[in-house]
Amino acid sequence: QVQLVESGGGSVQAGGSLRLSCAASAYTFSRYSVGWFRQAPGKQREGVAALDNLGTTSYADSVKGRFTISQDNAKNTLYLQMNRLKPEDTAMYYCAAYRADSATIYWGQGTQVTVSS
Repeated sequence: QVQLVESGGGSVQAGGSLRLSCAASAYTFSRYSVGWFRQAPGKQREGVAALDNLGTTSYADSVKGRFTISQDNAKNTLYLQMNRLKPEDTAMYYCAAYRADSATIYWGQGTQVTVSS
């Protein structure tokens, strides 16, 4: 069973930065691809950034050049560095672990990010 616990959310002004963390259970990064998703009120959950177990990253167009996904294998922790934040980045952010050959996705509980103009 994969366990994921997010932290690092908060309230910032537009143009500011936040770093989200996701503590994962052991072996998650070697067995699963991982990623960050977000869901704003009244909107569907959307993918923000992903990192597969070969180290390949991908980003939503809306965050390219501003957000960076990374992981620390020694700490079993996934990060999302968010720079030049915009009000439209306001959402609940979730980390997830998944495999391409499985319909199962493991989710964290989420961490709220609020960006004011």
